Amino acid sequence: MTAEKSRRYLIVTANADMPANPSCIAINGETLNLLAEGAAFWPAREALIVADLHFEKGSSFARRGVMLPPYDTRTTLRRLAAVADRIKPRMIISLGDAFHDCGAEARMDDDDADLLGGLIARHSWLWVLGNHDPAPPERFAGAVERSLRLGGLFLTHEPTATPQAGELAGHLHPCGRFRTGEKTLRRRCFIEDGGRMILPAFGAYTGGLNVRDAAIADLFQERRRIWAMGAKGVYPFDWSSCAPEAPPLHRKAG
Repeated sequence: MTAEKSRRYLIVTANADMPANPSCIAINGETLNLLAEGAAFWPAREALIVADLHFEKGSSFARRGVMLPPYDTRTTLRRLAAVADRIKPRMIISLGDAFHDCGAEARMDDDDADLLGGLIARHSWLWVLGNHDPAPPERFAGAVERSLRLGGLFLTHEPTATPQAGELAGHLHPCGRFRTGEKTLRRRCFIEDGGRMILPAFGAYTGGLNVRDAAIADLFQERRRIWAMGAKGVYPFDWSSCAPEAPPLHRKAG
């Protein structure tokens, strides 16, 4: 990939106080561009990386009597297709939990299956298996791995207890509450320390775990950095700007 083509994927901020191209980061020596949609682009491999798509989560909840609008798979696929059309990657890597459960493929609407099949036909596709989808998909093609090392990156679903150099993972759905003046915003986010990174969940119906929760915070060194998803880009926040979750409101009895 030429330097000029690579520059197309960098999100530039107009804020003079931020460094140029703030969404371009290095993990274990590999350059990654963090995208506002919650995906990462790896120019050296022309790879688009997403985590936690959770196809058919809505229909899974419906089977248990929680009636959510059944459009989460379509929304997620259309967002993914739009990013792929803009970035034009050679490869798409899904870091696990692409399917919400083992029956998700069978429940998928035919139009949604065709949309996913078209994406797979246009790109080299890699499924990394997760805890929600521990077996390879039957309806959809693509290479399948539980984890693998590719260049300087180690691609996996769940963050490892002993970090691998260049580890990219999902699973924990990081989000943050950020203090900006008198306001507090809650956003999905990337968290990284230069050696490993956890991606936000890409799926439409996926929740988030606050980055200050020990399950996330304890995985990173003191120089951890937060990159929050915004409408027009990905924005860096200091750890000190990240607030814990607000305590739940309790209604007084009587």
